[in-house]
Amino acid sequence: MTKDLNNPKYTISNAAKLLDISVHTMRMYEREGLIIPFKKESGQRLYSDQDIERIVCIRHSIKDEKLNIQGIRKILSLIPCWAVIKCSDNDRINCEAYSSSSKPCWMYNHKNNICKDINCRECEVYYNFGTCESIKNKLKNLLP
Repeated sequence: MTKDLNNPKYTISNAAKLLDISVHTMRMYEREGLIIPFKKESGQRLYSDQDIERIVCIRHSIKDEKLNIQGIRKILSLIPCWAVIKCSDNDRINCEAYSSSSKPCWMYNHKNNICKDINCRECEVYYNFGTCESIKNKLKNLLP
């Protein structure tokens, strides 16, 4: 991950203006688990260029590919996070994301597995699968 691309620098209102969407839509994407903004101690949300790219992909999927939020969330839930971060068999047993396919792994409360101490925003599963193109390419690389 390039540090500059992941550097949080846009407020939610600036990011929404840049993307020509409402702040409400930005918050909905967060609530639905499609994005994880950086949050300051004050609670203020900040977005990076990589977050902006991710939202562009989401918008493209909705407008051009005719996917809805649930469809996008379902696709993200199918990312084999256990293969990306190389979970042990024991970690998989204790992982809701491994046994479920209703939401992306970063939406689960990880308490008894390898992810318990990982900030999901900084996890390679989240930041490496942020655009339409990256999802397809990363999945190709996971196959033998």
